[in-house]
Amino acid sequence: MKLLTRYLTREIYVSIALVLIALLMLFAFFDLLRELNSLGRGNYHLGYVLLFILLTIPGNIYELFPVAILIGTIFALAQMAAHSELVVYRCSGVSQRQMILALCRIGLPLIILSYLCGETLAPPSERLAHKLRLKAQNAEVSLKEFRSGIWVKDERSFINAKNILPDTSLLDVSIYEFDEHYHLRSITLAKHAVFMETNHWRLENVLQTNFNEQGTTINNQPTMEWRSVLNPDLLSMLLATPKQMSAWRLYQYTQHLRENHQKTARYEVAMWDKLLYPLVVLIMMLLALPFAAQRSREGGVSAKIFLGIVLGLSFHFVGQLTTNLGALNEWPPLLSALAVPLLFLLLAIAMLWWTERR
Repeated sequence: MKLLTRYLTREIYVSIALVLIALLMLFAFFDLLRELNSLGRGNYHLGYVLLFILLTIPGNIYELFPVAILIGTIFALAQMAAHSELVVYRCSGVSQRQMILALCRIGLPLIILSYLCGETLAPPSERLAHKLRLKAQNAEVSLKEFRSGIWVKDERSFINAKNILPDTSLLDVSIYEFDEHYHLRSITLAKHAVFMETNHWRLENVLQTNFNEQGTTINNQPTMEWRSVLNPDLLSMLLATPKQMSAWRLYQYTQHLRENHQKTARYEVAMWDKLLYPLVVLIMMLLALPFAAQRSREGGVSAKIFLGIVLGLSFHFVGQLTTNLGALNEWPPLLSALAVPLLFLLLAIAMLWWTERR
């Protein structure tokens, strides 16, 4: 059995690597075509385009990993079945249970690799890629959460920022401060806000309107200090989509939203999806095993790979649909993230049971 596991490991890893390289090249080509539309904007020349594509590769690896594992494992097992190697193994006493355990051992390093890529490589690489592109284009980010920009709640203050520069400084900032009875106490407008140190910002070109029992007072100041929990790390989270954030950063951000009594469903679903994502590796490998049990006359290697591609794309798109519906309808986050992997696990178990009965 150890010899079989070593042989399976070599064949499956080589197949997965080849499939993953092919998928990465395809998606890198699509990214290149998309980025060429922005070529020449500011200092965004071809060198920056290629660097941007290079920095997005870890994110693409993380996204494409389950599909590559499914197709690569199907290809390796189907090739072995076509050469009657698996028939020899089964006739020599290797049971289906032993095959499943062998695939689980093979998948363990892939799970670790997937987790490391999703937590340590992909998020900072994606953020760096987008900051590089914005800086090269001399662009500012217009936040489109609402037409008026993005809104952040900080204790009894509501902060509105129209735009964020690549250095995470803010343009056109409005700060609405309320008292403990939720009566408007002041409105502060600033053309520019620069982060100085922990919880401290410097507001520039400030117009502040104060409301009290005596009336209204207006102050016009060139600069002003502003204390807030808002910081560049939090802003980088606002610039990134939940898929571009690590599970730990998603947890931190959901805690911030919960403390300010805001909805957390979208980020909680993404967090659970990140935590459960590495387990998809084992599900994809188990899903590939029934294809090896099919005889060559029932479908060639190309037909099995085509079915693998269909299943992989179905997992990707149905998973996205389920998580989006879960966030919109406020389903339990764990259920929204677990639904599709559990469905495909049940499908894999049903296919294994059917092939074993035959």
